[in-house]
Amino acid sequence: MLLRRVWIAGAKNFVRGGVVSAATVLVMTVTLGIISFLIFLSALLNFTLDVVRDKVDISVYFVNSASEENILAVKDQLVKLPQVAAVTYKSADDALVEFRTKHANDQLTLQALDELGYNPLDASLAIQAKDPSQYESIVKFLDSSPTLSAGGTSIVHNINYAQNKESIDKLSLAITATRQIGIAVVILFGLASILIAFATIRLAIYTSKDEIAVMKLVGASNAYVRAPFIVEGVITGVLSAVIMSVILWPITIYVGMKTASWFSGFNLGSYFFSHFLIIFGILLVSGILLGAVASMFAIRKYLKV
Repeated sequence: MLLRRVWIAGAKNFVRGGVVSAATVLVMTVTLGIISFLIFLSALLNFTLDVVRDKVDISVYFVNSASEENILAVKDQLVKLPQVAAVTYKSADDALVEFRTKHANDQLTLQALDELGYNPLDASLAIQAKDPSQYESIVKFLDSSPTLSAGGTSIVHNINYAQNKESIDKLSLAITATRQIGIAVVILFGLASILIAFATIRLAIYTSKDEIAVMKLVGASNAYVRAPFIVEGVITGVLSAVIMSVILWPITIYVGMKTASWFSGFNLGSYFFSHFLIIFGILLVSGILLGAVASMFAIRKYLKV
């Protein structure tokens, strides 16, 4: 019964607030808009980093005499490593077909290849690590793996890690820096959102300071005075989350058509719709927490009568 009365009082406060309540919802919606931006920025950064990371790998080239069985045994060992994301096998014949396709318009090169009378290309394994910083440990494993020897002779012709090391190191540094900057941006905008919500709700509560003073003078407890304003903050947060979700619907569709061509296929609209429940849940929880917590702290000043 008491809880019902508190909710009714909070709803009445919200409706009675009129323009002030509308302004509070507007500012809270903008605050949740900032949070939405951070969600999409984080998704875009992760997608971009994944695309770049997928383009970097190291290749292990095997001698012509290496049997497919021994090469696949190496692949099986690599797949079991926790650092390895994927291993792709390419036979010497597949490498030759790929080479011919790539140089289809270079008749001189193809003629020289035909005159050799044999396939000069090696079978290989392309290795992708889960993180660029892990390539060095994978190469160390390859150097020490007993499977790489057949009859006492190494079946590995070359590992191109040395040639790619500079690019891999730069990518690793870029990913680390991007993540750190991303965390800093999230914290900065998160704090800004909290301060905006707090200041706005504090202003809304200021208009009710006389009412609060009267309630305190007639003996109302702090909890009884505070509860309706917390409910009002919760209502503000819920409405703002719903409004922001509705606004994001057309915006993400429009922007998504642009981002798909700008960011290697990342479609903001598709991401929003496929993660709608998660995004709406984050906005809803954020709105409720911001509204309730900001109301709780903002009203403290007026409880001291």
